[in-house]
Amino acid sequence: MSYRLSIHPRLADIPAADWDALGGTDYPFTRHAFLEGLERHDCLLPWGWQPAHFTLHDGDRLIAALPAYIKDNSYGELVFDQGWAGAYQRSGREYYPKLVSAVPYTPATGPRLLVHPSVQEPQQRLQLRHMLVEAALTFCQRQGLSGWHLLFERETVLYALKDERLMLRHDCQFHWHNNGYGSFDDFLAALRSRKRKNIRKERQRVRDSGLLIERCPGHELDAAEWLQVHRLYAGIFDRKYGAPTLSAAFFQHLGQALGDQMMLVLARRPGDLRIIAVSLFLRDSHSLYGRIWGAEEDHEFLHFECCYYQGIDYSIEQGLQHFDPGAQGEHKLPRGFLPFRTVSAHWLADADFQRLTGRHVQAEREQVAEYCATLQAHSPYREVAEA
Repeated sequence: MSYRLSIHPRLADIPAADWDALGGTDYPFTRHAFLEGLERHDCLLPWGWQPAHFTLHDGDRLIAALPAYIKDNSYGELVFDQGWAGAYQRSGREYYPKLVSAVPYTPATGPRLLVHPSVQEPQQRLQLRHMLVEAALTFCQRQGLSGWHLLFERETVLYALKDERLMLRHDCQFHWHNNGYGSFDDFLAALRSRKRKNIRKERQRVRDSGLLIERCPGHELDAAEWLQVHRLYAGIFDRKYGAPTLSAAFFQHLGQALGDQMMLVLARRPGDLRIIAVSLFLRDSHSLYGRIWGAEEDHEFLHFECCYYQGIDYSIEQGLQHFDPGAQGEHKLPRGFLPFRTVSAHWLADADFQRLTGRHVQAEREQVAEYCATLQAHSPYREVAEA
């Protein structure tokens, strides 16, 4: 079967309905509204993300796609390759520009190699994914890019490809899984006594602060409230490091376009409309994804309440099976989040660097496996402790 390959410098050139029909999932981060919104509302080009999206058509029908960006830095990827860039520089070679297939600023595992759900035969789906991989590598060679990096794709998809040219890197996050809990108390009952008591103490401290904590869908916020949310988000960068890459216009766009897949936790003082802390989540039919946090006041355990406990509570209420609160953070382990292995694939055009880097990646995978196993042995859940 013959497919037509195209490369698009703007996602707006691809009809939203055609793009959203791919993947066979309601995973929010590859929705047209999310990715095209990043482009339209100045969240990408100022920070070094130049779109170059790959599509495969069967006749007039979009059958597969791969979001991709030409990068002149590694900012906002959350799979760290600055050491590789340094090795290139020391050898007198150029690491940038490179090609990255990822959701910008979003280390949430999900579909990147998108295939239309009407393609049900496994070998045909695999063939389409191989074609997208081949297109990305060929593009890098023709454009003189140092390599291609496929970030936070599903492990099952990457291992099914079995492409020896791709180096697979592992990392560890902390995710929560719903074991059929009917309430937050049911979840607490599954924990060891000390962990259960600590969580109750932390939540009580937030209640004692007198703050009002509420959850609301994204479509319920008005323009003024979205500006407050963005101010709190940007304030984190002002006080720490980096830059607030997501614009206020993008936040408002998401509220309109994906409001039914958004949930926000807002903290206010009684009788005051001013939002003093916020956490923003996106969801699909299976999972909740914690993405944004911002606060203008320090309150003990408020971050844990807004970013973790409210998310667990919401997931139980909604019957969601999985909660990804964001990258990194061993402090999540005693709060019910267990190690979760993430996988990314990498290819370097320079064969010598590919070979040398491959040795490092193999050692890194072993280290990550040992790290995850050590953490798993310290699970906060009673059944693991008693086994």
